[in-house]
Amino acid sequence: MEQASSTALKSFCVLICAFNEAKHIEAVIQGVLLQKPDVVLVVDDCSTDGTAEIARQAGAVVLQNPVNTGKGASLQKGFEWIRSRDLEAVVVLDGDGQHDPAEIPRFLDAYQRTGIPVLVGNRMSDTSGMPIERRYTNRFMAWVLNRLVKIYVADPPCGYRFYRADVLPFITSKEQRFAFEFDVLIHAALRRVRIDSVRISTIYTRSRRSHVEPLRDAWLLFKVVKHHFFAVRNDEAHYTPR
Repeated sequence: MEQASSTALKSFCVLICAFNEAKHIEAVIQGVLLQKPDVVLVVDDCSTDGTAEIARQAGAVVLQNPVNTGKGASLQKGFEWIRSRDLEAVVVLDGDGQHDPAEIPRFLDAYQRTGIPVLVGNRMSDTSGMPIERRYTNRFMAWVLNRLVKIYVADPPCGYRFYRADVLPFITSKEQRFAFEFDVLIHAALRRVRIDSVRISTIYTRSRRSHVEPLRDAWLLFKVVKHHFFAVRNDEAHYTPR
C-alpha cells in the first residue's frame, strides 16, 4: 500500500471545511488556487452567513451539509467525494485563515520525496504566537498519542494535512466532530500507515471565535482515547480499529 522511494504526484485536491467563514473563505480559496490543485472542494457545515455562495463564486466546488454536524462529518463527506474521483491525494486546511495556502507545496514536496501517505502540519517549532493553553494541549495530545500507539506526532490537533487518497478508506473515523482528526492518526498508526510532520507557520487570529466547544470536545476526545486504550490493551495482536 505504501511506496518507499520518491513519488511523482499526478493530481491532488484541496479540501476546506468551513462553518460561518464568510470573512475568510474567499481569500483562502484564492490562495489555494495559486497552488494549482486539480479541484478546490469546500464542505460547508450549514453556514448561515453566505459562506457557501462566496466559496462558489471564488471558484470552489461546494458541498453543503443540511444541518450542522461538525468538522469530522464534513471531512468524511469530503473524503467520500474525493474517493469517488480519480484524484491521487488531498491536502486539508481550515477555512478561517489560520493555515497559509502558500505552504501547500511543503506537503507536496515532502510526499514526493518520501512517499509517506499521511503528513501532519507542525506548528510547534515556533510557538511564540500560540496561546499558552493551546501549547500545553498540543503537547499533551502528542504524549497521549505516543503512549497509545507508539508514534510521535508533534502537533496532533493540527488540521493542515496531506493524505494519499488510497489510504483514506483504512483510516477514516466515525467521529463527527473535532475528535475525528485525532482518531484518524490512531487508525493510521494501528494500520501501520506511515505518518510524518511538515513544519508550517503558527497563525492565530485572536478576534476569531473558535468553533471548538471545550467541554464537549474534550469529552469526545476522552471517549476516543478510552476506546482505543482498552481495545489495544485487551487484544493488541488482533485489534481492528472501529
